[in-house]
Amino acid sequence: MTVNPELKGRRYELPEPYLVGREHVREFARAVFAANPIHTDLEAAREAGYADLVAPATFTAVLQDRGMQLLLADPLVDFELKHIVHGDEKFEFSRPVLAGDQLTAELEVTRVVARGRVNMIQAQTVIRDVTGEVVVTSHATLVIGGDE
Repeated sequence: MTVNPELKGRRYELPEPYLVGREHVREFARAVFAANPIHTDLEAAREAGYADLVAPATFTAVLQDRGMQLLLADPLVDFELKHIVHGDEKFEFSRPVLAGDQLTAELEVTRVVARGRVNMIQAQTVIRDVTGEVVVTSHATLVIGGDE
């Protein structure tokens, strides 16, 4: 199975902004065992100098995943989800994500690599606030294997 090289350069933008709610932040913090009270206690977040609850660092994976779902729905994608392994992931923050943020996300396929029976797709997701400022840029590699 070879990944279509025409995927390189394709972009997938979420159709509407994502509103980060306090309960989203709290639930995600509990799910990933983020114990710092700035994630769950508004008073603690404000005492630490933030306007609202602070999302755990990996929270933006929620938006990255939504972009990945758009990628996987592209007609150029001819492989199945069951053949994908998440290779790596990196987040570069300009500032923390806070409850109340409205975020947009655009995923771009930056590289497609075919190496025998294993292929890789590298993607970058840029997440911005409503003013257009970059909040975080994430990088992910999908490793695609499977039957020929």
